[in-house]
This record gives sequence, structure tokens and C-alpha cells, in this order.
Amino acid sequence: MPSLRNLLASGLAAATTVSATGINDFSCTSKSNPVVLLHGLGANYLEDLNVLQYWLQNQGYCTYSLTYGAYEIGPLVGGLKPIAESSQEIADYIKEVIQKTGRSKVDVVGHSEGAFQSLYVPKFTGVSQYIDKIAAIAPPTHGTSFAGLYNLAYLLGNASRQAVGDVLKTVGCAACDDLGPGGAAVTRLNDGTPIVQPGNKVTIIASKYDELVTPPGVSSFVKEAGVTNRYVQDTCPLDPVGHIGEAYDTNVWNLVKNVLDDTPNRKFLCLLGSPGK
Repeated sequence: MPSLRNLLASGLAAATTVSATGINDFSCTSKSNPVVLLHGLGANYLEDLNVLQYWLQNQGYCTYSLTYGAYEIGPLVGGLKPIAESSQEIADYIKEVIQKTGRSKVDVVGHSEGAFQSLYVPKFTGVSQYIDKIAAIAPPTHGTSFAGLYNLAYLLGNASRQAVGDVLKTVGCAACDDLGPGGAAVTRLNDGTPIVQPGNKVTIIASKYDELVTPPGVSSFVKEAGVTNRYVQDTCPLDPVGHIGEAYDTNVWNLVKNVLDDTPNRKFLCLLGSPGK
């Protein structure tokens, strides 16, 4: 039986043995749909999902990403603007990828806020017809308590929740307010009409040990026909991966690959990720 040290070393090797060529290359050709990757809150296209992007490119996919939701004063800190505003940036980028690659569909992979956007964008921006498969990693679909911090926002009821939201917007993180319990984007996404749009195939990937999108699973999963809701631990029960680590976890990468290849039952070697809680 391989030792823990060997497993960790193998995971690191798998995470770093990738090619940095072909990213955002509109001349790239592949039998698979182009893959658009969406980073999480406070990140950009050069981090968060960047290693997964290189890995997918090394697997033969054509991959594309952008930094969305950033202010001019901090162009490398993305995902801060209101979800509705950022979603239009993403929709425009998807149309650009479609136009420049000449393909009729893209697949979308998102992490955290990017995973939320992978559900929000098709529903509200008129690009669902351009999207085939969606792999949403740890989306705060129903809002997140941000590790319980938002519980403090309700100490004095809705008035204190509104005050916290106003502060978040003032300091430049409207998305933080949008993704909290009762946030505008969360309320809109869960407006009683289907989240998943016709023709979109959605898989939600969550970790039981997610310490930021809380409570785990419950905050993420979509209970609609045709949606696959999957814990990382359903496939790799010993993986302790947490929220940030999900972007860099080779087990998550393989689950994403299974979504993109439409091979949900493909087996792979489970390794140990970065622990959450």
C-alpha cells in the first residue's frame, strides 16, 4: 500500500506536470467543446483555476478564461463587482469564444463564485444556447454563511443584515453581499423557476469539508431533474479537501474531466488534497 508521503508527492507531481502552452489560444483545435473556466471571488484567470486549466489543456482541451468583476483600481482582483454586472462580462466572453473558435457550444467550469456564475449566466444573460456541459465546483447556489460569519449579520435581524450588506458594497465587494444569505443574486437565482436551462447538463461538485461555502453540500446542490450532485468524497472518501483546495485537487480535476468527457463512471486514482475543516 502506498504511503501517505508517496500519495502526497504523486498529487503534487500530477498538479505541476502540465503544459503552459495553448491557454486562450483561439486557433486551438480539439474534438471536445472549448472549455471556459471561471475563477472564484478575489481571484483572476492567472490563479485559482489556472493549474486545472493547464492540466485540461495538457489533456487535449482548448481552454479559455478571463478575469471578470474587477475594478480598474485593482485589475487582478476579480469577482468583486455585483454578480449581475459580472455575469454580463462572462456572457460576452462566451460569445467571443464561440465567434472566434467557430464552435457552436462551450463547456463551462467554475469554482466558488465562478461556479455560481456558471449557473447564473445561462439563466439570465441569454447565452444558454451556447453552453453544453457545466461543472460547478463548490457554488454558493443557495447562499453561504461564509464559515458562519453571516450569522453575526442577523444578530439584530434584517436591519443588521442590510447594514452589513451596505458595508460590503461600500468597501468594494458587492459580490460578497450578493452571495450571502438573502443576497440579491442568490434570491434571483432561486426565484422559483428552474436554475438549469434547457440543453445544459449540470454537475455540482462539493466537498464535505468545505469551510467557506457553508453548510457544505446544502449550500451548493441543485435539486432539479437531470442535475448530478456529487461530493468529492462519494468517489474519494479519504480526501479531506477544503474550499480553496478544491481548485487544486486532482480528484476534483478528474471529476471535472468526467463531466467534460461525459464519462461519469470513469475510475481514477484518488489522492489526498489540501485539508479543509
